[in-house]
Amino acid sequence: MPELDAAALLAAYDAQLRGEPPDPMPHGWRVEFDGPILRHFTGHSGFIGYRSVADLAPVELDALIARQRDVFAARGESVEWKWHAHDLPADLPDRLRAAGFEPEERETVVVGLAEPLAAEPVALPDGVRLRAVSDQTDLDRIAAMEAEVWGSDRGWLADDLAAELAADPGSLTIVVAEAGDEAQGDDVRAVGTVVSAGWVRYAAGTEFASLWGGATLEPWRHKGIYRALVVARARLALARGFRYLQVDASDDSRPILERLGFVPLTVTVPYVFTPPGRSDGA
Repeated sequence: MPELDAAALLAAYDAQLRGEPPDPMPHGWRVEFDGPILRHFTGHSGFIGYRSVADLAPVELDALIARQRDVFAARGESVEWKWHAHDLPADLPDRLRAAGFEPEERETVVVGLAEPLAAEPVALPDGVRLRAVSDQTDLDRIAAMEAEVWGSDRGWLADDLAAELAADPGSLTIVVAEAGDEAQGDDVRAVGTVVSAGWVRYAAGTEFASLWGGATLEPWRHKGIYRALVVARARLALARGFRYLQVDASDDSRPILERLGFVPLTVTVPYVFTPPGRSDGA
């Protein structure tokens, strides 16, 4: 597998994927620019995106952070500021914590080449198959699986995926791994259990497709399902002309991805402000 230049890829990641509004814009979403940041409203929570805040004076940066907190506090919604380890100034995490943003679990931004991954075999356990889905029933099944994995309601996930599909069905592909499905010729009935799911978003005008999801029910872990989902989505991305795959990888999934040839670019940590009286962060 070709060796990847992590520094060059990080520069491309910053330039192509950060600080841009969603394209297309999901129904019910809107964005606002506030200086160098982009404020996303999803209808249930918020997200702060940016390419760089390094040029702001300290007092301006503190005011910018506080303003985002106050906008979402007034709406009674949580908001995520996704910090990257190479962001400047170096004390940005301290400034976020001082404003009431709390760090969640770190992830590592990793990037791999789609073409060699697409050539990997998709090996699945007996009785498990992959299927592309878009119906609301299947999105609800994904949300139920994720709720079981994470121990909290994930109804918003089904709503968000449905909104993305409604805005542009070609902007992402959602794939489920199902166990126990019954097949009748070419007609496969989804009567089994969704044991894992992932989706690939195609970033228009860039070299990157990004992989999301991958949560797997505990009894079905360590069976190659996550790897198979990665390979399947690599094939989908390559077919649409995307060169690279990008993942915000948890500490559990990062080793799998590195064995598949992904290289780490930077660490990212979500800093989340949750208004008083709200505990779910969604």
